[in-house]
Order: sequence, then structure tokens, then C-alpha cells
Amino acid sequence: MASSPLVGAILAFVLSIVMTACSSLPGRPGPAPEVGRPGELMKFGVLYRQNCSACHGPDGWGGAAFPLADPVYLAIVDEATLRKVVANGIPNSLMPAFARSAGGMLTEGQVDAIVHGMRQAWAKPGILDGVTPPPYSAPLGDAQRGAGVYQTFCASCHGPGGKGGAKASSVMDGSYLGLVSDQELRTDVICGRPRLDAPDWRSDVPGRPMTAQEVSDVVAFLASKRPPFPGQPYPGRTAGASQ
Repeated sequence: MASSPLVGAILAFVLSIVMTACSSLPGRPGPAPEVGRPGELMKFGVLYRQNCSACHGPDGWGGAAFPLADPVYLAIVDEATLRKVVANGIPNSLMPAFARSAGGMLTEGQVDAIVHGMRQAWAKPGILDGVTPPPYSAPLGDAQRGAGVYQTFCASCHGPGGKGGAKASSVMDGSYLGLVSDQELRTDVICGRPRLDAPDWRSDVPGRPMTAQEVSDVVAFLASKRPPFPGQPYPGRTAGASQ
């Protein structure tokens, strides 16, 4: 026997009540937009804050790691190299890989968003017009020559023995040298640390910029002081003491 129109209307009414009740159950998501997938996030500010700011500072300055907002740095490092560093990290350093292809959490598009965002936010085109900076990357030079370069360009701040001076801290500390790569040393020598009053390669000696060879030589000198086992012996213990 076919249902009467009245029975059908009653069933539809009951069903609408049930559906309304289900839609307001405790814990059910509200009408706000759904949270996007992590891999779909492309906003530079958010990506930088979540992945980079802890080491490089909230605005690219002031962190324990090199300041990415330094326009001199962004002028000497090309985009392909910068992308490689973000994606793959730096071996034997504290810089991790962020791309999924290298074991990180970011998509290729998100790596691109970080690299492009840094350049758009912090680069200053033309900042090195009229000067030829040393290349961002180069083989190590001669450590013996580098000792003389150090005395000429670095000793006035870091001390004749590199253990620290009136203007700057030690660059011979074994733990420090164990934490930084040769490339990081080179980047610091070329770019300086402007917010710490550390001059770039042009201003260590007024009117006498460092040559590319001198940069390579002083980096070799600093790298030669890196101990094979940084941090040893522990304070208060002599080398070879039992653990």
C-alpha cells in the first residue's frame, strides 16, 4: 500500500529534525573555513616564522645564525645557491634541510616561496654598484698567508691571537669553529655583521678592501684552527683524562 502524502510529510519533518540535531553535536566543526593542508601554505611571512626565525631572527636579524636580511649577503649569493641552502641544508653545520626531497617538511613550492620572499622583503638592488665583491664561494686559500691577512684586517677587533679583543669576541674558540662551516666563515668575512658593528670586506681597514684572495686565505687560516674534536677536553679536565 502506497504511503499517503501526510505520512511522507511527517517522515521528511522527522528527518530534518534528526539532521539538524546531528549538525550541532558537541565537537562538530563550525561553519568557519576548513584548515588548509600544510603543503598548501605559501605565505612567506608564515613560512619564515615557522621554519627560519628561531635561528635567523624574527625579521631576518638578531638570531644566533647569520642575518638573512643583510642586503649585502643577498647581493653576493645568487638565487640558485640560496635555494640549495634552504632545500638541502649545509652538511656538517646546524643548518638543516627543509625540502621534502632532502628529508625536510616543505614542498618545492614552499622552498621557492621562502627564497623569493627573502629577496622581495630584504634585498636592495644596486647596493654593491661600483664595487666587485669577492665571490660568495671559493676554494680555501693558503693558511700561512692567511695568518698575515688576519693580523692586517682582523686583529684590531678580535685580538692578535684571535682570542677576543676590546671590540669583538674570540674567533679561535674550538666550539665556535666546530659549529660553523668554512662557507659560513667566508660569508662572515665578506659581509661582516653590520648590527654588531662588524664591518664587511670593504671596511676592516679604511680605504683598503680585502681582495678575493685575501678572503680565501684568512678563511683557510681560521679553518686550520678548528680542532678535530670540538669541545674537548671538558672544562676542568686535562686531555686524556678518564671519563
